Amino acid sequence: MTVPESTLPTLISPRNRALPLLTLTDLRILETQAAAALPQHTLMSRAGKAAASYLQERITRDTSTEKSKHKVWVIAGPGNNGGDALIMAAELHQAGIAVDLCMPLEVKPDDARWALDTARAAGVAITTAPPASLDSYTWLVDGMFGIGLTRPLEGIFATIARQLSQRTKAKSRRGGVLALDTPSGLDSDTGTVVGERRDPDQGRSENQSDGLAVHATHTITFIGAKPGLFTAQGRDLAGTVIVAPIGIDSTARTAVQLNAPELFAAFLPSRDFATNKGSFGSLAVVGGDTGMCGAPILASRAALYTGAGKVHVALLGDGAPPYDPPHPELMLHAVDDLPLDKMDALAVGCGMGLRDRATRVMHDMLPLDVPKLFDADALNLISTDPSLAAEVTARGVQGDPCVLTPHPLEAARLLGTDAPSVQRDRLAAARALAARFAAVVVLKGSGTVIAAPDGRVAINPTGNAALATGGTGDVLGGIIGALLAQHLPRYEAALAGVYLHGLAADTLSAQGHGPAGLTAGELAPMVRTLLNRLFYPAAAE
Repeated sequence: MTVPESTLPTLISPRNRALPLLTLTDLRILETQAAAALPQHTLMSRAGKAAASYLQERITRDTSTEKSKHKVWVIAGPGNNGGDALIMAAELHQAGIAVDLCMPLEVKPDDARWALDTARAAGVAITTAPPASLDSYTWLVDGMFGIGLTRPLEGIFATIARQLSQRTKAKSRRGGVLALDTPSGLDSDTGTVVGERRDPDQGRSENQSDGLAVHATHTITFIGAKPGLFTAQGRDLAGTVIVAPIGIDSTARTAVQLNAPELFAAFLPSRDFATNKGSFGSLAVVGGDTGMCGAPILASRAALYTGAGKVHVALLGDGAPPYDPPHPELMLHAVDDLPLDKMDALAVGCGMGLRDRATRVMHDMLPLDVPKLFDADALNLISTDPSLAAEVTARGVQGDPCVLTPHPLEAARLLGTDAPSVQRDRLAAARALAARFAAVVVLKGSGTVIAAPDGRVAINPTGNAALATGGTGDVLGGIIGALLAQHLPRYEAALAGVYLHGLAADTLSAQGHGPAGLTAGELAPMVRTLLNRLFYPAAAE
């Protein structure tokens, strides 16, 4: 669906917006429909102008360099992404901004040929080879390849990709690297690098192929946001993302969304004067085999800070402390002494271990009519015990889906594959898990994916490297468990928990407490602050 140019929306920031995330298939359908309804070259014209307008705005805001001293270097590829770059360069040139354009291979599609004629007519300086150095330019623009790239970057384009990425990695305060639509070399559906192989044992890049992508500081993406910009390697490679709708309404295609408060805020319980601790539910955190009670304690503390009315810790092992001195509000029990069927929710698996006793506890809990979250060792038990897996699936089929919160290796075990395969398509892996276990799945990692068995999927935009430390997964389990105890539906509890968990890391990092050295225990108090600031602001006097 197209909208009149006079009513085109301004550029959209994804921040706190539940934007639809468009796959390549979605985009091709929208492009075809729009092209049939609009005059020739309209979409390319709008894309190039939107990119130029965005960069002009960035240049105007840059107080460190006079506008007249800014120089922009643009690399144009042989396809329509190159055409967008040509129109952008023409617009910048006509606006009085110094711009040089490199086009190693002449563009081929009809729209891009029109863009080339437009740039030449405007007087844009076009070369076929990059200069020896790009240091004199404040902004570098990647217009090599957009969506749909199927082969690794090679030749001159691979060389230029490395040059652009070096500028980003240098963290220069002058200008930046702007990618048009997607950073060249990035798969816009999956967030992986086109052509990159991964070590099957370690699940990490070993530079075994020509797989390469531009590392940008900023990305302006056209028509709508793409999944690959927000998960896997895409979060790092895309930098700051801005969306230019260019007159196409993509809101109807919402199979995948960006996680945001509008998806879950309405499900949070009200906190009226007449409420009491029973209004906000009782959670039992089940785990803690001998010598491993730290994990359930972390999860339980997080549940307290997320607003659960009462939090119990049900421990499997021996030698646990009688209470938690920093938080005596927590009630510690031997697992057999706590009536789990009386709880409003269960969060299971933190430090649980893999002994036979843990398996028996799992079998005892699964039939209970209580919302359940499974993490850590609980997931490993499910992956190795077919009867447990069948019970989890049966609960979901009966309308009582469990919440599973695996990291990529745990997800691989549940799917019978390996972590690199999971990471190659995180959306597909989360969907496969949700379908196999009829469960709500939280696939943790950069751009956590939340998938429901009814087909709803979201990618979470919050969180950073501060979460790459022991115990943060336990904290997430406690947060989601507390929201389940407060009677949020499973999917919305997962959305809210993941969003707040990541936002806590972002906020603490902005305050100088991360990303290096942030501990898991520091997250919970910030989750409380954010929960109240965003959703329970104090009434005015």
